[in-house]
Amino acid sequence: MRSGIFFAATAYVLWGLFPLYFKLLQTVPASQILMHRIIWSLAFVLVLLAGRRQWQWLRKLLTQPRVLLGFGLSAVLLSSNWLIYIWSVNSGRVVDASLGYFITPLVNVLLGYLLLKEKLRPMQWVAIALAAAGVAWLTWQSGQLPWIGLALAATFGTYGLLRKTAALGPLEGLTLETLLLVPLALGYLAWLGVQEQNVFHSAPAATRWLLAASGPITAIPLLLFAAGARRIPLSTLGFLQYIAPTLQLLLGVWLYREPFGGARLIGFITIWTALAVYSVEGLWQAHRGRQQRKAAAAMM
Repeated sequence: MRSGIFFAATAYVLWGLFPLYFKLLQTVPASQILMHRIIWSLAFVLVLLAGRRQWQWLRKLLTQPRVLLGFGLSAVLLSSNWLIYIWSVNSGRVVDASLGYFITPLVNVLLGYLLLKEKLRPMQWVAIALAAAGVAWLTWQSGQLPWIGLALAATFGTYGLLRKTAALGPLEGLTLETLLLVPLALGYLAWLGVQEQNVFHSAPAATRWLLAASGPITAIPLLLFAAGARRIPLSTLGFLQYIAPTLQLLLGVWLYREPFGGARLIGFITIWTALAVYSVEGLWQAHRGRQQRKAAAAMM
């Protein structure tokens, strides 16, 4: 249990500190950072697979076109999420990005209702309504939808839904997703090279090393999360997931001095209230389920 909490919490802390890393690459266009993240992530996970000699699953995929199609879609969603996040951080929109990961759990619940026909409990509806009210308030006050947060929540929520029913584990799944994306990444960077617009060629050594570091920086938190998720209850994991957007919000407000107050704060407080309702209701249901199982075991 302790090791599981440590692994999962470390993963969320690392994800929460991502703005510090991407801010160091502000001189590189977001699209090029994304391409390098795909390429170096693939290189890193291939080294891990070689060390573990885990290649059997790749052969099986050749006879499973539906699995390849599903991971092709998840790869598009993942890369879209990465691109939006990188762009938002390097455009001074870290607070907007944090909003996306605050509302992702509620988006997951809503997607389960819409796509998986899962039944929602009354308090879950209350949480979704409060979150919608918060988004509506932010839209009204700013005159436009908080599209960065909504896009990040939608892409990551849908990606999570696809991976929930996927046939591969985190390491194998990330390998396949980046393997499917890497021809596009290499082709795009090669085209930029011909146009003399590939920043990597003229960048200082420190920037090149930072781009290469995107591989382990991407894969390590994912592997820590997978290790933690196997060891702790879902309810505990649900609380830990708020570490990442909280750290991002604090970095955006305190370190990068992004505006956060007044009407904007009211919108966030409404969404935080929705998350509190959702989390407390989930804990109550988990406690109730344990009590029912104990009662049933006592009667046997």
